[in-house]
Amino acid sequence: MANHKSAVKRTRQNKIRNERNTVKRSATRTAIKKVREAIEAGDKAKANELLVNAQKLIAKLAKANIVKKNNASRKTSRLASQVSKL
Repeated sequence: MANHKSAVKRTRQNKIRNERNTVKRSATRTAIKKVREAIEAGDKAKANELLVNAQKLIAKLAKANIVKKNNASRKTSRLASQVSKL
């Protein structure tokens, strides 16, 4: 348990930020899953549309340091290449 006022505040802030980051990460994972489902279904138009949204979310995660920059770049690249192969 935190013993100082500043440590209590830091704990409170960390909890709020962790919840916020979890929501963002979950939304991005869902967007990636939707793109992959469209790829499996063979629907290129829908996959392209969903890819744009997923790329935006992945870039936002990288900008907020929720995921590392290279990780985001790799995910974006792999999704784009899968869509282009359709």
